[in-house]
Amino acid sequence: MSPTISIIVPVFDEAEVLGELHRRLRAALAGIDHEIVFVDDGSSDASAAIIEDLAARESGIVLVQLSRNFGMEVAMSAGLDYAQGDYVVLMHADLQDPPELVPDMLRAAQGGADVVYARRIGRDESRLKRTLATVFYKLMGRLARTPFQGQAGDFRLMSRRVVDTLREMPERRRFLRGMVAWVGFEQVPIEYRRAGRLNGRGASYRALFRLAFEAVTSFSDVPLALATYFGLTVAIASSVAAAVILVTTLAGWVTAGLALWTLVAILFLGGVQLISVGILGRYLARVHEQTLRRPLYLVSRVVTSPDTSTASADAPPGSTTALRTPPSPRR
Repeated sequence: MSPTISIIVPVFDEAEVLGELHRRLRAALAGIDHEIVFVDDGSSDASAAIIEDLAARESGIVLVQLSRNFGMEVAMSAGLDYAQGDYVVLMHADLQDPPELVPDMLRAAQGGADVVYARRIGRDESRLKRTLATVFYKLMGRLARTPFQGQAGDFRLMSRRVVDTLREMPERRRFLRGMVAWVGFEQVPIEYRRAGRLNGRGASYRALFRLAFEAVTSFSDVPLALATYFGLTVAIASSVAAAVILVTTLAGWVTAGLALWTLVAILFLGGVQLISVGILGRYLARVHEQTLRRPLYLVSRVVTSPDTSTASADAPPGSTTALRTPPSPRR
């Protein structure tokens, strides 16, 4: 029998917070039939061993250990393949997403919502990170082809039909919060203040910028349009400048050599062309990666609690697989 709710937690070097996370999840979900699916995304610390020990001592624990670090978006996607609950929650391991909010999200979903997403009304984070996050969400709100959910991260609850739809989406470079917004159905917010990290390390600014770029290119073609408009603007400006230089030279008002102006024009136009080609190249790289048809992720092993009956964990507890083919969506 499937649990009422599955909690998916991607884990990357979170050994110091896993005990407290597990305690708070169990307390918050007391009386609710649930499972916790930990996806170890190539941790180099004792995270996998801690989760395996939890699975040996308690029911309802699933460890999906990936063969290497594939990134948080892929780790969460792997969790979706293994979660069997009627409702599925995505949350981070760092306890910035409060487990105590999950029962409220479940009640909202049982009232008819397909997605209940946690919208941040405040953050206990650095001013720089808050500012960058605000700029990103406002930018996505203007650029995205689908309605964007503002200050909402990955922390959300989804119904089974939303999860099955996400699993059938073939994107290789994934931005799950945008994909969930694209699915539609009834989506309602629940507000909370995001806490600071309890421990461990967060995503680097480089990783966050890379995720932001993936989000923009996945759900907007505005960068392509901007490259076109920018090129057109530069072409017009260059034509006007050439006409002005010609007139002022004939009138004797300009003494600068033609070679200087030519050099400036070539450098400027060359820069514009490189920008345009770079944007096109990023989109082309996405197409190339999609055509390779490599598996989204590889699983090293799946460990389940001895008395856990999970249809998706079809390998014996502790078994190792070279390649994991995700199970078919549960109907």
